[in-house]
Amino acid sequence: MWLAPYASLPERTRGRRHPEAPAPTRSDYQRDRDRIVHSTAFRRLVYKTQVFLNHEGDLFRTRLTHSLEVAQLGRSIARSLGLNEDLVEAIALAHDLGHTPFGHAGQDVLNECMAEHGGFEHNLQSLRVVDTLEERYPAFDGLNLSFETREGVLKHCSKRHAELLEAQEPDGVARRFLDGTQPSLEAQLCNLADEIAYNAHDIDDGVRSGLVTLEQFDEVPLFVKFREETLREHPQARGRRLLFDAIRRMLSQQVYDVIDATRARIADHMPVSADEARRCPPLVRFTPEMREASTQLKRFLFRELYRHPQVNETTAQAKQVLHELFEAYVQAPEEMQVGFANRDDQHRAVADYISGMTDRFAVREHERLTGRKVF
Repeated sequence: MWLAPYASLPERTRGRRHPEAPAPTRSDYQRDRDRIVHSTAFRRLVYKTQVFLNHEGDLFRTRLTHSLEVAQLGRSIARSLGLNEDLVEAIALAHDLGHTPFGHAGQDVLNECMAEHGGFEHNLQSLRVVDTLEERYPAFDGLNLSFETREGVLKHCSKRHAELLEAQEPDGVARRFLDGTQPSLEAQLCNLADEIAYNAHDIDDGVRSGLVTLEQFDEVPLFVKFREETLREHPQARGRRLLFDAIRRMLSQQVYDVIDATRARIADHMPVSADEARRCPPLVRFTPEMREASTQLKRFLFRELYRHPQVNETTAQAKQVLHELFEAYVQAPEEMQVGFANRDDQHRAVADYISGMTDRFAVREHERLTGRKVF
């Protein structure tokens, strides 16, 4: 596999926090990907909400299927740009490992509950999962991933948390949030692939749910353009065939746009190594026109789908479940699994325990502890 000079080369990795002998048949980034796929946290993603709760339908995206779509898009773009596909895949598969049950509603609840105990950020929690919470190896906590994968997992981080991480790991994965540098190009690519994936699949899931209609997308120029392309070539297309083909075309155009815009940006700055690329402004990007079109689509989805009354009702119920679970575990930590119940940092232990839950386990635990069914 050809790699550009500005790609993350596995032989130049900054290594693992706990040194390990190299694998005989896999690069460090391939090894990271394999560890992620075999982790408990990765399997839990199949029952964690993307937009619609798992019990609302079998075909809606979950955090797992979303992560697979991000990995597919990321690898396709990385191959065209000469970036490291294995690193992109590892970051994509791990980027949501710290997400709570019930999607962003869960993060909001845990951040409120942890306000006086350090707060809660799902990107930071993803790093915490791969660094600490996974229990698979006798010699160390976590998965002991390479620096470059961990750097990509920590997509966002507040300054306060970055300073705490920097104190624990000087010149580590949080340093860029303090000195204004960028992550690897592979990490930048995963951030954009994440956006492309969720914009596209939320159109699909929104229409499938019946909460938005194809006609409502008349106010979204990006989608209308490709729907009309499909109808010009296939005038008979209707329903799901029309929807899927329009989404397919939209995805392809966004991928091509990222490739072209990023190549132009790289040509402007001409980084000769991965570290030099980190010192440049962000290089992986949309063209300004596609950025505006994508932003318009996001605004539409936020207004018509994410804030739909039915979604708001479900979100309110989910928040109630997690608020009451948090209070119950703080009052009776012995109700948690032993490894969490016996920890000294009680509130953080409760946050770790709840954030690792699937939607359905959280619902069962809430019913067990309160005797009430919310959903």
